[in-house]
Amino acid sequence: MTAFGKAAVAAATLLVAVSGTAHAAGCIKGAVVGGVAGHYAGHHAVIGAVGGCVVGHHIAKKHAEEQAAQRQAPHAQYR
Repeated sequence: MTAFGKAAVAAATLLVAVSGTAHAAGCIKGAVVGGVAGHYAGHHAVIGAVGGCVVGHHIAKKHAEEQAAQRQAPHAQYR
């Protein structure tokens, strides 16, 4: 498979993964970091970008849940 073919498959996979969720928070930042890391770790930028997107989204989701829990905590004290 050519480099263009691999990039096209990876882009399509990333597009499907991102379009499946309403909030793709952290995906872009994770994809950039993962792509750069993958490039320097054996020219696997596309695989790194996809993995970075998944990890970035997971971290952003966990961070949002923690913030929501902190916002709910003061209300729980008065009940």
